Amino acid sequence: MDRKKSIELLNKAVADELQAVHQYMYWHFHLDDQGFGPLSGLLRRVAIMEMGHVEKLAERILFLKGDVDMVVAAPVERITEAEAIVARAAEMEQGAVEVYNNFALECSKHADSASKQLFETLVNDEEAHFDEFDKQLDNIKRFGPNYLALQSFTAAPPEGEAGA
Repeated sequence: MDRKKSIELLNKAVADELQAVHQYMYWHFHLDDQGFGPLSGLLRRVAIMEMGHVEKLAERILFLKGDVDMVVAAPVERITEAEAIVARAAEMEQGAVEVYNNFALECSKHADSASKQLFETLVNDEEAHFDEFDKQLDNIKRFGPNYLALQSFTAAPPEGEAGA
């Protein structure tokens, strides 16, 4: 197994996940401020799941005797319009699926089955996130301002309740 290559890929994933956490929380704050509770809550929930990904990746890096680079991959994109936020979030998740599929293949080539499996698990999670954002984007496109107006009248569920 090429531990160095696996650690490199895992750290790239940490950077991407940290960037997603920062980005989604930025958008969560703005959508919440604009009164879009359900969309805001979705971004918050996904950000929390991305934090869980960082933890799993860090645990694997440390197991491989590497050091976790807590570097964010890119600065926050200052998008504040609801439809543009959801579209960009869907793009980010779709990109993560592609990257993590490639990382899984790379780990397989270097005989690191555990890291490969971790990336495959992340692919499943990122596909689910993409699906959530894509459904929201479809609804925004299909129903337009009416859908967004409904989002502003529907409060996000309190922490710990269904959907939270």
